[in-house]
Amino acid sequence: MENASRGGIALVGFDADDTLWRSQDYFDEAQVQFERIISRHVDLADLGRRLYEYEARNIAFFGYGVKGMALSMVEAAVDITGGRIPGADIKRIVLLAKELLRHPVELLDGVREAVEAVAARHPVVLITKGDLFHQEAKVRQSGLADLFRRIEIVSEKDPATYARLLEEFEVPARRFLMVGNSLRSDIAPVLELGGWGVHVPYHLTWMHEAGAQPQQGRVRMREVAAIDQLLPAVEELHALASA
Repeated sequence: MENASRGGIALVGFDADDTLWRSQDYFDEAQVQFERIISRHVDLADLGRRLYEYEARNIAFFGYGVKGMALSMVEAAVDITGGRIPGADIKRIVLLAKELLRHPVELLDGVREAVEAVAARHPVVLITKGDLFHQEAKVRQSGLADLFRRIEIVSEKDPATYARLLEEFEVPARRFLMVGNSLRSDIAPVLELGGWGVHVPYHLTWMHEAGAQPQQGRVRMREVAAIDQLLPAVEELHALASA
């Protein structure tokens, strides 16, 4: 990547889901529909938590994204109902997943302008996790692919993954800034490596991503209420990184 030998931020990474376009809204709606299906067979008040327990255990097998959620919903449905759920309702659960995969990409307000503004001053890359085929399709449909120097779809977003990517980019962590809605996946791992972060909260957060707080490097992080406030935050951190 260019500019890596000079001071300040040499590269800005962007998360995708719920940073650039809507995602969790549709997953939450699918979960509501799942709970309605299961409620025909059992009377439980904590179906959402029960489903998340299956999803969390299954990440190691199925990864993130719609397909992992669908398989977890099927497994949970069979277990929670004691195997009584009929095939027709299993088919309804599968159709929920297909509907998620077909959902059009809806950019958040002001996203393209914000990414363009940052890209005019710094090289930008996209780093997202999830199902490869689905994420590739969303990137294509978003109309944003032309703004990014690289597009990376990874199975996990942790310090080891970011360290590997930064080595490939030939950019030291102290020159890298990540923009995203998830403290757990987008911000904390980068701060741990010595990088920088701008947190752009989304109004919905999946249980797996909620509650995490960076344990180190908070002085290298800023939080903005909306994406149109992104460029000033990036430039503030760029100045600090240049000092």
